[in-house]
Amino acid sequence: MHRGLFVTGTDTGVGKTVVSAALALRFPFFSYWKPVQTGIEQDDDAAEVRRLAGCRVAEGIRLPRRVSPHLAARLSGTTIRVADLELPDGPPWIVEGAGGVLVPLNDTELMIDLMGALGLPVVVVGRSSLGTINHTLLTLEALRARSLRVAGVVLAGEKSAENRTAIEQHGRVAALGELPWLEPLDSAHLAAWAAAELDPRGLLLEHFR
Repeated sequence: MHRGLFVTGTDTGVGKTVVSAALALRFPFFSYWKPVQTGIEQDDDAAEVRRLAGCRVAEGIRLPRRVSPHLAARLSGTTIRVADLELPDGPPWIVEGAGGVLVPLNDTELMIDLMGALGLPVVVVGRSSLGTINHTLLTLEALRARSLRVAGVVLAGEKSAENRTAIEQHGRVAALGELPWLEPLDSAHLAAWAAAELDPRGLLLEHFR
């Protein structure tokens, strides 16, 4: 039985935070942890998940400047170390990464090193638009090269049956859902989508039995 899921993305701004909140709404036993947050003057993913999902939230390292974690840490006179980022005690966690899998945390460690240290199944969030097949398959290949377990993929944006099918077929992965642009983006709309369309077959529950 695993102690959570790691939510990563094919890029920055693909919808990891909204998908994390949707997972917490779909499976209320989850809490949320963001190990590294940069650009806190503009973004607060933990606050957004709390607003959308109302779940327990744990904050990690918080750094100013909306840049890569390794650079944000350097500019703040500190260093991020994977060994210092331990999963909090308590119930299963949704752990949201920063950027994609190969984002540097310091001069020698990448986000994928943190993912390996935590050892959680990974949910990949990608855009549904042109280019997502390549970006998503590359992400899946990087995860499997490190023997990380892929729990599934969520695509965000306008639905594309062709892109979804190609990713499932070539990536040998289940598409857990297709998240549209919600207007307004609030708890009620997100909860309705999660209940109806996020992992309708309950595939993620297999990781917690």
